[in-house]
Amino acid sequence: MAKFLTVKEAMKKGKGKVALRGWVWRERKSNAYAFIVLRDHTDVIQCVIEKDKVSKKIWEDTEKLSIESSLELEGTIKEDKRAPTGYEVHIDKLNVIQFAERFPIVKDQSPEFLLDNRHLWIRSRKMVAILKIRSTILGAIHQFFRDRGYIEFSPPIFQPTQSEGGATLFKVKYFNDITYLSQTWQFYAEAACFALGKIYDVSPTFRAEKSKTSRHLTEFWMAEMEAAWMKLEEVTEIAKEEIRFIIKEVLKKHKEELKILKRDIKLLEHYAKAKYPTITYDEALKILKEKYKMKIPWGKDLRTIEEDKITKHFNAPVVVTHYPTETMAFYKPPEPKKPEVARCFDMLAPEGYVEIVGGSERSLDIKYMTKRLKAMGEDPKNYSWYFDLRKFGSVIHSGYGVGVERVVAWICGLDNIKDAIPFPRTMLRKSP
Repeated sequence: MAKFLTVKEAMKKGKGKVALRGWVWRERKSNAYAFIVLRDHTDVIQCVIEKDKVSKKIWEDTEKLSIESSLELEGTIKEDKRAPTGYEVHIDKLNVIQFAERFPIVKDQSPEFLLDNRHLWIRSRKMVAILKIRSTILGAIHQFFRDRGYIEFSPPIFQPTQSEGGATLFKVKYFNDITYLSQTWQFYAEAACFALGKIYDVSPTFRAEKSKTSRHLTEFWMAEMEAAWMKLEEVTEIAKEEIRFIIKEVLKKHKEELKILKRDIKLLEHYAKAKYPTITYDEALKILKEKYKMKIPWGKDLRTIEEDKITKHFNAPVVVTHYPTETMAFYKPPEPKKPEVARCFDMLAPEGYVEIVGGSERSLDIKYMTKRLKAMGEDPKNYSWYFDLRKFGSVIHSGYGVGVERVVAWICGLDNIKDAIPFPRTMLRKSP
């Protein structure tokens, strides 16, 4: 056979002889014709086999083809507006690599069935589109930080202490001892930023949250940054720039995939250009009360329904700062002139996707952090190495984490975060 082209390359060529290879995505047959929609990693294309114009063996093989059979073919491509993607290939030669058994996934399967068969469902047009966009999002994160002089820093996955709450730790047997799976890179990033200045990473993160919602995974990827000399007011602006940059990269490369996902491209274009407001927790409560008649007691964490109202109010991602100190992690410092709130922030995405970024300045006060740890039932001695960072040339520093799957879900318009990662892990799912 001639040199193989991808489906996209063949359609770009537009006419003449082409050689393709891939899998049967759809098929229908009659006594004289067979229509095969071939898929590869780039797109799908309709292929036609006429019984009277091919050998007996080719027609016999054609009659045995089923969904997901793998094959090579050669034929003539031409434009045809009636075809699914606007082009059609009339086949001259056909070589079946493998006749697939009956494919278990048909229309209208339940979400749980598709998760049980994720190793096969990953081939679907929907999942292929999502995973291509996910790849671009991850690449955009690396590009964003490298272009701005940040250094990639890799933390350990096995960690000796909690950083985001002991209740969500995954305990791991470690030879004759125990350790824990990483909840965040933060403590190690704080050590490294005093050496490297501005750093970032994209790595797996684990939270043993007993949650069955459409927004939680027990294993997910976090894109984090940390920078010495950086205050809250600057780090929130970096987060805004990063999210806008990611959206622009997706729009630049994935209009077709977004169409497959039926995503509102105009809305994403708005998010890529919009100004993202910064408001305080107190201002958020005021908006909820005056605009939506929702009276939230001060000190209570905002629920998804309340965060969604805030983003609807601005029709854009919103940064909310200065949450109540007592509800925050021990390392988030109180505002000096208003110690009941912390120098921290979340970024909320519109359309119900809400929290996609969380960060803060880091406390420099060992006594304050010791007091908070004791109140949490933690032994401050376990954090002695972390406190060392405050004893030897400590400076103001800040950082944040972006939940990669939450950003993927938002940009792709997904109903469930499980579709934002190739093989999701949740409270009730650890396979395939």
